[in-house]
Amino acid sequence: MKKNTFEEYLISREKLELLRFITCGSVDDGKSTLIGRMLNDINSIRKDELEALRAISKKSGTQKGNIDYALLLDGLTSEQEQGITIDVAYKYFSTEKRKFIVADTPGHEEYTRNMVTGSSVADLAVILIDVNKGISKQTLRHTNVCNFMGIKKIILAVNKMDLINYDMNTFLNIEKHYLSICKNLKFEAIQTIPVSAINGENISSKSKNMSWYKGPSIIDHLEKINISQNIENQFFLPIQLVNRPTSNFRGFSGLIASGNINKNEEIFVLPSGSKAKVKSILIGDKVKNNASFNENITLTLNKEISVSRGDLILSNINDVYVANQFEANIVWLSKDTGYVGREYILKLSTQTTAANITFIKYELDIENNKKLASKKATINNFYVVNLKTIKTIWFKKFHQNKTLGSFLLIDQLSNETVAGGTINHNLTRSTNLVYQNFLINKETRRIKNKHKSKVFWLTGLSGSGKSTIANFFEQFLHQKGVNSYILDGDNIRQGLNNDLGFTDEDRIENIRRVGEVAKLFVDAGIVTIVSFISPFKKDREMARRLFSTDEFVEVYVNTSLEVCEKRDVKGLYQKARAGLIPNFTGINSKYDIPSNPEITIDTEKKNLEEIIDLLYNYIK
Repeated sequence: MKKNTFEEYLISREKLELLRFITCGSVDDGKSTLIGRMLNDINSIRKDELEALRAISKKSGTQKGNIDYALLLDGLTSEQEQGITIDVAYKYFSTEKRKFIVADTPGHEEYTRNMVTGSSVADLAVILIDVNKGISKQTLRHTNVCNFMGIKKIILAVNKMDLINYDMNTFLNIEKHYLSICKNLKFEAIQTIPVSAINGENISSKSKNMSWYKGPSIIDHLEKINISQNIENQFFLPIQLVNRPTSNFRGFSGLIASGNINKNEEIFVLPSGSKAKVKSILIGDKVKNNASFNENITLTLNKEISVSRGDLILSNINDVYVANQFEANIVWLSKDTGYVGREYILKLSTQTTAANITFIKYELDIENNKKLASKKATINNFYVVNLKTIKTIWFKKFHQNKTLGSFLLIDQLSNETVAGGTINHNLTRSTNLVYQNFLINKETRRIKNKHKSKVFWLTGLSGSGKSTIANFFEQFLHQKGVNSYILDGDNIRQGLNNDLGFTDEDRIENIRRVGEVAKLFVDAGIVTIVSFISPFKKDREMARRLFSTDEFVEVYVNTSLEVCEKRDVKGLYQKARAGLIPNFTGINSKYDIPSNPEITIDTEKKNLEEIIDLLYNYIK
């Protein structure tokens, strides 16, 4: 062997183009078998792996002593026992023409979130169909996920052709049906291939049993398909880290989302709008004169400007949207229902901010692509929604840039990822509305009033004593010369919120509106007493985030359900027990007990004077 031959080989492999693809389809359509067979046929399974696979296959007995290639990727014990794929299994392999990373994604509907994860960076999808089952609901779901996640290239692998004696007409009927389904979707290329994964037919070489098929094998198509993306020329660098190893070095690190950058080039920073020039470019510990798309870099600048994690360095300040409202597609991934008005954490690239769904335009029916009316989001379903973020963010439309146009919604309390989304466009109202600052503000009003303004948020079951406490507390404040106002649940529902009922979504909107009104009162310098059941912890936390840390006092009026029922001044519990009032808190609708309120009041142990003193201490 010539000197450096191995090094030259490694360099040649490094230069090969990388294609990322996923396999998906219904349960037991043969996804894992397909990948295992592909790896075997191109000699990408090590000898020790192959021996281990033979042993596991013999033990499982799924293929009557032959190798079960599906077990190569179904690495989780629970998956091997059940014969299904649960997690996303990744595998790297290469041929002489291209490098590949394949993600074998789950087929079960309840694991749609795993498929969303696998497809988020894929260039192509291999969708399998069991020829005996034809196109299923999961086929439609996975096709819509691929379309939703911006995958443009599809291979439709019609598997198990050996079980129907390689009948051409059955294959052609499935092909025709699938292409008609995809007619209005955004795929650029769909290649349909009849295969027998278990026998390796049309996987890496053409099948003699299907000589009527004149197209490529799966490997041949994967090697030759053009996956060049419309990568923008404009440079975008979302800042992941401000790098300060010493007092003499200040760099800004991240992964280039598009374009390229050169030393001495002028750049801008969002959201500040500041500009500077690139002083140096580092990739690892090596200094470079330029860098391009998908490289991790650190930039230093020729002058000190404010740059933080979540900011965006770019070459043209007009090439992104900067707004706080936009239309998006989302797939709901949580068992917990998603409601209009409920607040979540939105994560887009390196940015995070609080956000809420302001309107659900429609749910997408994955079986016939129809638009359905919906007021809430449920697990594994697709929606087009309007979203509003608390702070202004930068973004691109998803079809322009996947990285800058996709996001996650995360539950504020559990940190569960509840939805994945892609941005369609910004809403013009977000750029047409400008917050006005006035000379007379909250501080000047507080000075005139000679006291701070706060919100006392009284929460507890119906009949716990919230309204009584609020009433006596306001009388006390009035005597002390403190400007105050009570926002009472029943009173507000007769005016501002008279259009709302008592469903979960209406309760959420009820609290959202009251929180915004309370914020205005606090801004006006007034001590505001909110007396609402406000049963959901997430919504009380959403209200809290509208205020500064020292402005919000959560007061849990801790009175037992038994005592509340005995009081039952309004006769509501009796009606609820009789089934006359649906969604009544404590009876047939839950109440989330506050986990860390500023004040807890036990009305069975404390008298009114003690309670008022406890509350007033937060003003003094």
